[in-house]
Amino acid sequence: MTAKCAVSHPPRLASRLVFSLCAGACLWLAPQAASAQGRLDAQYEATLAGIPVGKGAWTIEIGDDTFSAAAQGGTAGLLKAFSGGTGSGASQGRVVNGALVANAYTATTTTQKKSETIRLVLTNGNVKDFSIDPAPPVDPDRIVVTDAHRKNVLDPMTGSMLRVPGNGEVLSPDSCRTGAGIFDGRMRYDLKLDYKRMEMVKAERGYHGPALVCAIYFTPVAGYIPDRPVIKYLATERKIEIAFVPIAGTRVLVPFRMTIPTPLGQAMLEATSFVTTAAPPRVAKTN
Repeated sequence: MTAKCAVSHPPRLASRLVFSLCAGACLWLAPQAASAQGRLDAQYEATLAGIPVGKGAWTIEIGDDTFSAAAQGGTAGLLKAFSGGTGSGASQGRVVNGALVANAYTATTTTQKKSETIRLVLTNGNVKDFSIDPAPPVDPDRIVVTDAHRKNVLDPMTGSMLRVPGNGEVLSPDSCRTGAGIFDGRMRYDLKLDYKRMEMVKAERGYHGPALVCAIYFTPVAGYIPDRPVIKYLATERKIEIAFVPIAGTRVLVPFRMTIPTPLGQAMLEATSFVTTAAPPRVAKTN
């Protein structure tokens, strides 16, 4: 897609990109196994060309045998005047042999024109049931999602956490060299990461330390309309970055900052508060 195509509807493209960031819909990548337990309470701000356009919050809890993650956010400021909206997402499941195995995912988006809720039920990485309420109209241009497309996938919320296997340093170049398949209830897409650099980051409150910066590449597979400008833009963009930092007490990395170049300037989601704590170890019961 050319820049001219994107600029033809600038508020629409910008709102979709930034709203996706704020609502947590585009925070991706695959967890493999949890190590120890921890909690994250974070606040994010979204900007476009340096102008604040949205805010969001994210909470993650990893326990001994269960986990949960929830995010919420929405547009604000000038962008809200063009295309106001809010969104929330949540995932929960079990910790099985150290692995995060989601069994439920819900996402709700509300704009000036409509409200929509997506629900997924998963078993061992396979989507067993899903719904969109209200049901969207059938679009003959949309590539059909088959049963095979809904196998061996992650929901967007569980997929927002990057697990680093082994016992070595979690913030290493190899941690970026991974990928995942995501199903968000409507679209099936692949995401691939690659290492870019290490840098220091600092939230206004909480985390101050090193971050692992990965490039991320988006490939739509099914459930999308090929001629949509935002899909073409994301599929061809090669400068999207995510800076990951760890949740204390775990080998799980989560996004501290995400940047997407746009024809209107850089869209960025960055943590303003990033408070992460390790859960105290369980004390063995004695008689």
